[in-house]
Amino acid sequence: MTKSTTEPAVHLDNATLSYGGDDVLHEISLSIMPGETKVILGPSGVGKSTILKAILGILKPKVGRVRIFGEDITDLTERELVRIRRRMAMVFQGGALFDSMSVGENVSFRLREFGMATGAEIEERVNEVLDFVGLRNAKKLNPAQLSGGMKKRVAIARGLAPNPEIFLFDEPTAGLDPLNTYNIEQLVMRLKKTEKASIVIVTHDVKSALLLADSIVMVHEGKFIFEGTPKDIQHEKDKRIRSFLDPENYFKLEN
Repeated sequence: MTKSTTEPAVHLDNATLSYGGDDVLHEISLSIMPGETKVILGPSGVGKSTILKAILGILKPKVGRVRIFGEDITDLTERELVRIRRRMAMVFQGGALFDSMSVGENVSFRLREFGMATGAEIEERVNEVLDFVGLRNAKKLNPAQLSGGMKKRVAIARGLAPNPEIFLFDEPTAGLDPLNTYNIEQLVMRLKKTEKASIVIVTHDVKSALLLADSIVMVHEGKFIFEGTPKDIQHEKDKRIRSFLDPENYFKLEN
């Protein structure tokens, strides 16, 4: 299956998503085009990450459908989903590296697991993506020897290794100091320019959202209350949006 420039890479159609028996997102519709970076913005605990689980097929919508490059994945089995997931990469909030493997082994894991390349090709690709994230010299280190920011960069390299068409990020700057946050933001910007993948970023970091997004969806109390460009959201008058984007000035004005 090849990418289409006219159909969405990801489409959630009127989906209700539940977690722990409770509905957390209600009748949401979302389209992400090939090459688009979509940021899902909102406070912690509103169910943003469940959208990533639905895209991966880990979480089935209670109502509605999920389509990846036009294919309805809603009712696919775990075995059938493997084919779809090979086209995606997920960067988890904590990096989710394998502690028992070196950096190089972590990065090459999916290439080896799915037989995507030969030994020499794998070595070349590992070096290439570690160069991309600026960690070529860390290839033989173990995750325990890395800082939080380095772990995130290794996780990006691991995701990038199989050339995914869809890149999913769960809170990529959470828990990072300003310098490491900047480094991760710059890596995502480079991904946007060089890889042309569809990128979905879940975050509560307003600054990163405004910098990285082509378009932003904002979640509030289980619903999407905004969708538009970073410029558009900064001019929104909705009190729920204003108070989240700039709480200090908002509450000064209110008081």
